Amino acid sequence: MTRITIDPITRIEGHLRIDCEVENGKVTNAWSSGQMWRGIEIILQGRDPRDAWVFAQRICGVCTTVHAITSVRAVENALDMEVPLNAQYIRNMIMAAHGIHDHIVHFYHLSALDWVDIVSALEADPAATSDLGQSLSDYPHNGVQQIRKIKEKLASFVGSGQLGVFASGYWGHPAMKLPPEVNLLAAVHYLQALEYQRAANKIVTILGSKTPHIQNLAVGGVANPINPESQSTLTLERLYAIKSEIDKLGEFINEALIPDVGAVGAMYADWTQYGKGITNYLSVPDMPLDSKGTQFELPGGYIADGDVAGFKPISSYDDNYFHDGVKESVKHAWYEYQGGDQARHPYEGQTHPQYTEFEDDGKYSWVKAPTFYDQRAQVGPLANILGMYAAGHEPTKRHLTRLIEIASKIAGSEIPLAALHSTIGRTAARAVRAAVLYESLQNQWQLLMDNIAKGDFDTYNRPTFPEGEVRGVGFHEAPRGTLSHWVVIDNGKISNYQAVVPTTWNAGPRDDEDRIGPYEASLLDNPVADPELPLEVLRTVHSFDPCLACAIHMVDTKRRPIVEVKAIPAIGAR
Repeated sequence: MTRITIDPITRIEGHLRIDCEVENGKVTNAWSSGQMWRGIEIILQGRDPRDAWVFAQRICGVCTTVHAITSVRAVENALDMEVPLNAQYIRNMIMAAHGIHDHIVHFYHLSALDWVDIVSALEADPAATSDLGQSLSDYPHNGVQQIRKIKEKLASFVGSGQLGVFASGYWGHPAMKLPPEVNLLAAVHYLQALEYQRAANKIVTILGSKTPHIQNLAVGGVANPINPESQSTLTLERLYAIKSEIDKLGEFINEALIPDVGAVGAMYADWTQYGKGITNYLSVPDMPLDSKGTQFELPGGYIADGDVAGFKPISSYDDNYFHDGVKESVKHAWYEYQGGDQARHPYEGQTHPQYTEFEDDGKYSWVKAPTFYDQRAQVGPLANILGMYAAGHEPTKRHLTRLIEIASKIAGSEIPLAALHSTIGRTAARAVRAAVLYESLQNQWQLLMDNIAKGDFDTYNRPTFPEGEVRGVGFHEAPRGTLSHWVVIDNGKISNYQAVVPTTWNAGPRDDEDRIGPYEASLLDNPVADPELPLEVLRTVHSFDPCLACAIHMVDTKRRPIVEVKAIPAIGAR
């Protein structure tokens, strides 16, 4: 038996350590450990609930908008508030654009390099690569000249010995098996994807004032005044500028991302046998279409044991089925619950650090272990896509069917829906979700335009805080899965705040019953050809798109300076 420790896992956000025991070329045991402490809950205690979203979105520098929107939803839920339709549509557009940006970045810039051998791409024929691309779709940027230029750029990287963003890859690893032309096509789209994710970010920036860390939210709506007569507000000119950016995204998502993921999935079809892990899937509905959060464009719910036919929907922000099911365990996390360490509902949750050394059978992570009705659950695009598929959501069924058809054609045999319960399946689901979000983004833009045309310019309702205690939960189907914030407000101040985030669900350690979490379960039986080069472990972990900054956070109780930045005037400046 060989023990592998990968610390830190790279090409993710945050600090994650993975330990595996490998025997006879397969993983037999695994531990997932978050290596930083998230203390945002303590920072928020005693603060004005209207300010919580500003702090909460600083949980992460990547998953920023998602924490902001979920935080204001939690406070609005506690106050039983209505949100103007225009504000809902603006928020929805930000969320959709952010999700598309995140999914493009995940496949091309974070996980694809686990499957694509960049060095092998130098052996490819640009003409054959162009023919391959055109056989997969009508994407207009697969021309020979464009591909040849990018191959020359890659060759200059390798020739100089400075691989830049492609350094430290497992090039030539025996688990890499794509033909050179597929590798080159993926490398071409890797670089082109940089421009398309920029277009998605422009949408977030125009509506949110900046990104990361948007500035336009408020408890009760958004701070985007609408006045067609004033250039200092959200005008038709700005809205049509957003529409032009939306239009750019469609061709890349539908004609590059979906075919690329289908092709890679088909050529690594054996990886549909690995990474299954926990098949209890949790997702939540999103893109609210009314002022109360009872109607949603995108459905969500719970699937037990991978049985799509047994899907149980979650209907609204006030759905007790979701409210009552969530708990967090700290038996194997570096926290203690005062008054007893049994798993607690987030309203009763505590954030008291209790650090020990890494203990295989004890505490070994700063991430708590969530459960849904006392069962471990996987969240993320796979859970979301399966939930929407089960709910009969037409765009989801259409895009998922197309991707499976592409992969089946290349593989030469039909790929069943059950193949999604895998490492490759999580990656495929993320591409499908990008296509679904693109259609939702188009629809939300049109809904906003139609509502403005009716003469409705409202974007904000002022909150009022009652005496005594009120509680609320906000949720959002974030790029990495189900995100919920839980707030207890006492006489207008926050008395307790807990964030149960996607990477907490997936990266959590063992729970009160010593059951392993989704990361850990998905690694069992994974092949490992070379324990010194554990590429296969990274493939499965990266398929979840870890964001450990969301699950954990760092604080220095001694408040020592960490970094100092000085602005130096340019030469000749006065």
